[in-house]
Amino acid sequence: MPSGPCDALNKQGYLFFSQKSSAALKPCLWCKRALAGGEMCYKHQFYGIDSHRCVQMTPTLKCNQRCLFCWRSFEHEAVETEECLPETILAGVHKLQKQALAGYNAVLHNTVTKERWEEALNPKHVAISLSGEPTLYSKLPELVDLFNANGYTTFVVSNGTNPDVLARCRPFQQYVSLDAPDLATYTKICRPLGDPEAFWERIHESLAGLKNKRSAVRITLVAGHNDTDPAGYARILQDSGATFVEVKGYMYLGYSRNRLQRTNMPEHAQVRAFAREIAASCDYKIRDENPLSRVICMER
Repeated sequence: MPSGPCDALNKQGYLFFSQKSSAALKPCLWCKRALAGGEMCYKHQFYGIDSHRCVQMTPTLKCNQRCLFCWRSFEHEAVETEECLPETILAGVHKLQKQALAGYNAVLHNTVTKERWEEALNPKHVAISLSGEPTLYSKLPELVDLFNANGYTTFVVSNGTNPDVLARCRPFQQYVSLDAPDLATYTKICRPLGDPEAFWERIHESLAGLKNKRSAVRITLVAGHNDTDPAGYARILQDSGATFVEVKGYMYLGYSRNRLQRTNMPEHAQVRAFAREIAASCDYKIRDENPLSRVICMER
């Protein structure tokens, strides 16, 4: 298991697939909540994904942006000396998910049904979204293909800065983030570790490349930072090929609290109003919403 900065990540519940890579797994809150008989993630409502059968993981913790709203830590970055092989990640999914959930059944024996517990230990969905930017992992297309070949559905969540890699990926659903209506806002809120203009152009290329895929654009709305120019967002979305658009309110969680204030977290009514303004300027229309997660789902 990686040492140094990763010690803090270990304490946060990250489980690593190998000693030299930063490929990691950590069940999300919704997985455990669903196990306890509670509500599932909005992805169940929108796309039919069962939260208790979903693995949240990443093939790398490396990232080429430092987004203000990211709840992950920039202070605890793992040192990666070699990439983890796709076969190693596939082989470790069941083992690490079981390890991560160990003891949960005993604690919640009054609420977790035997059927749901057995399903949780036999996950069928992989969300490549835990942390980092997955397209910085050179074998991402091979990893997705391997998951597909072994009966998993996959979500790949990307910031869109490596369109050539995304073009070779064939997940069940591809996510690309769009967190600004223009270059200046993008530079301020996403803080790219590279040429902002080049990154911004690549994001547009990634969005255009979604036309032949089941896909979604994710807009994380941060009050006072990128909740302006809905028509600007609409113009970019209109040129994209996304199947869905998610307009989601920023949540004041994790390490983002060191960079933002609670007042930057918009209420669901604000998110809905902004989504309606976007819809008024393009052919994406509101399809569904989840007030608990402060997210609106739009569809062309």
